[in-house]
Formats: sequence, structure tokens, C-alpha cells
Amino acid sequence: MVGLNERIRTFYDQSTPLWLTTWGEQMHHGYYGPDGRRRVDHRQAQLDMIEALLQWGGAPDGVGSFLDAGCGVGGSSRYLARRYPGATGLGVTLSPVQAERGRDYNRLAGVDDRLRIVARDVYSLDPTTDGTYDLIWSMESAEHMADKQGLFDLFFRLLKPGGRLLMATWCRRPEPPYLSPSDQYTLQQICKLYHLPPLVSVPELGAAAGASGFEEVQTADWSAAVEPFWGAVIRSGLDPRNWPGLVRSGVGTMQGAWAMRYMRRGFATGAIQYGVVAARRPSSARPTPPQSAPAHS
Repeated sequence: MVGLNERIRTFYDQSTPLWLTTWGEQMHHGYYGPDGRRRVDHRQAQLDMIEALLQWGGAPDGVGSFLDAGCGVGGSSRYLARRYPGATGLGVTLSPVQAERGRDYNRLAGVDDRLRIVARDVYSLDPTTDGTYDLIWSMESAEHMADKQGLFDLFFRLLKPGGRLLMATWCRRPEPPYLSPSDQYTLQQICKLYHLPPLVSVPELGAAAGASGFEEVQTADWSAAVEPFWGAVIRSGLDPRNWPGLVRSGVGTMQGAWAMRYMRRGFATGAIQYGVVAARRPSSARPTPPQSAPAHS
């Protein structure tokens, strides 16, 4: 049986060219104001998402180094590189196609001397890089990673003392009230078609961050702020001009397009939540948490 990482890699290798043609280099939700009612171009909303998370999470004014964990083609990475012109950055993605396209974008943006994008598993980052980063950015990638506690332990070790973690990720509604059979089916289909391990709740993410040793942990549900994005994505999927690219991208991408209906349903019923997490590694010297074995497929 093909492992989870291989399925994720194949999905993004196949679907990324279509996404880039249709939506551009930002491969994440847009932000439409706290209640989702702000009317803005959807590509602008994707940029607004980056800035909203930076502001909400208390991103530092000065950053010397950052990690974009699960960077896609590096849209957020380049935004951070421009926002912090003296910083060096590393973007990590499982997809070789995304890494290659990201490096092309870096050259076009003139940041290739400060920003590297590589194809590798984030759990496999060299332990000698512990204590390297002022900022770790995780934009809609943690939902693909099965070992959430191991992920927070890793991020804690990689950050410098006083460094900050900012994360946005797909979640499920916390229980109780318990998810209905219909909601459970919706979540199962989303996980199957987008190659995700079982989703966790926003409170579970906050608890994992605290268990790793982070302080100033804050979490929130931004579902209302991002829900309009799926209407825009579905409309793009229904545009006949995009159908040839969808067919060329393969069965996996077409299944992902079919999964959009489940995402829309999940937001409508509240089964899906869009979680954000901000946390800080303590400035004072203290032992880092023990390294946990990542759950690889």
C-alpha cells in the first residue's frame, strides 16, 4: 500500500500546475475579515491571510531567519522574505514539482540568494539546525502531518529561545457535541480525497503546543473568515476554461476537485474548522522536549 507521504507528494506534483495557472503562487485560503463579509479579490484575500496571521500571532518586528514548514511553491516564503528584507529562509515541501517551481519564482522575485526551497519531509530536518529560526510558519500543511505532538516538539527545538510559531490548519469541530454520522462521513471523505490523516480539533493543537513547552499559546477558529474562499474555488472549477487542465492533471486532482463539495458542506455544518495557533518558545534557557518518533506512513 502506498504510504501517506507518497500519496501527498503525488497529489501535489499532479495538481500544482493547474493551481498555479488558475490561482497563482498562494496555495491557501483567503481571509475575508473576521466575519467573512469583506468583499475583496480572492487573490488579494490570500495575501490578506498572511498578513492577518502575522498580526494576530504577534510576529516579531525583526526576523533573521525563518522556516516555512510545508511551503507549497513558496508564496508565503517570498512574502516573508520581502517583509523581512534582512532575513534568510528555508521552505520545505514534500513535492519536487512544487520545490522546482518555487525556486523559479524565487529567481523571478530576486530572493533566491536568501530563500531556499527544498523537497523533503519536514520531520527529517537536520538536528544540527535546532535553535536556528526566529519564526516558524506553517500555513495549511499541518493537516497533512499525522504526528501532531512530534510536530510541535520539532518546531520547539528548531526555534531560537524567544522565537515564535504561527500556524493555520484544517481542523474538525471539538466534541462534545458529538459529530453526526453525516458529519463524520464528510470528514472521512475530505481526509480520503485530500490525503490527510484524521483531523484534530483546535483545542487539541493548543494542548500539544503547551505539552511541547511553548508559552503564550493562543488559538482561534477562523472558519467564518475563510469560508467564502471555497465558493470562489468551486466557481473556478466550474469554469469550462479550466477543464482541459483539470483533465490533464490526472485522476487524483479530479478527485480533489470533487472533494470541494465536502469542504463546502463541512464549513456549512461546522464539522470543519479553520484553526490558527500562535506560540512562543520561552526566552529563558530550559531543556528542550524529548524528540518523539514521527508517525510516518
